Amino acid sequence: MREIVTVQVGQCGNQVGSEFWNRLCAEHGIAPDGSPPANPAQDRKDVFFAQADCGKFVPRAVLVDMEPGVLHAIKNSPQGKLFSSSGFWVHPEGAGAGNNWAKGFAAGESSLVLDQVMDIVSREAEACDFLEGFMFTHSIAGGTGSGLGSRLLQELRDRYPKLLLQTYSVFPNQKASSDVVVQPYNSMLTLRRLCQCVDAVVVIDNRALDRLVQERFKVPQPTFVETNSIVSRIMSASTATLRFPSHTRSDLHELVMMLTPEKDCHFLSSSFAPLYFPQPVSLDNRP
Repeated sequence: MREIVTVQVGQCGNQVGSEFWNRLCAEHGIAPDGSPPANPAQDRKDVFFAQADCGKFVPRAVLVDMEPGVLHAIKNSPQGKLFSSSGFWVHPEGAGAGNNWAKGFAAGESSLVLDQVMDIVSREAEACDFLEGFMFTHSIAGGTGSGLGSRLLQELRDRYPKLLLQTYSVFPNQKASSDVVVQPYNSMLTLRRLCQCVDAVVVIDNRALDRLVQERFKVPQPTFVETNSIVSRIMSASTATLRFPSHTRSDLHELVMMLTPEKDCHFLSSSFAPLYFPQPVSLDNRP
């Protein structure tokens, strides 16, 4: 069994990650509080989940943000019982990065911040029997996901040079009106770290997601519910061969090697078929 630790950074990264864990729990039959399914299937839950002594499944996840809003919402939701309380990290000041890459990166340069976050990551890594790599979810346009995310990517590459590092990076919708005028700068500064530190980048284009929801599903004003649900389906589908018995593409290393013909050609475009209206998966109302 080869385990993967998921690191969620920033508002976007944690919202996407939250939908991803909802999807995984529904597919593996895990209850909202982490209780195992009544009829266990022949799958590989241990790739993304650790089983506690009491039998409950706990995500191998580290949730990081510089402001408490999203993480507090996750803790207070039914999904909050699924995660370990020690896997959450919020900046002590809780002021956020102000959509500024430099502020987020500077926070990551702080020895206090970096040591606290990496202690949580190291604890999750040491709990694995055979850690294969890290899966990173973030946005490249905001302050925390881009700035602090860039610093964490550098640190993960330095501390774990032989492990795979894959990201699901949300690219901004540049044609839509936004109050974040520095989105292009945040994106360019983050792209350098994605080029240097990451083995595979799954590109999630916000503009394409919005257009898809508007034109295909006839939703005039797309919300994060629709777009994040599509992203979670892409993430669960791309990791399905890792979580269910398969003779091919059964580990992340094999999957990345097949998709990246050269080391520098590691930006992957995502697609999903068949395409149908995404219904959000609820842990309280699973199929």
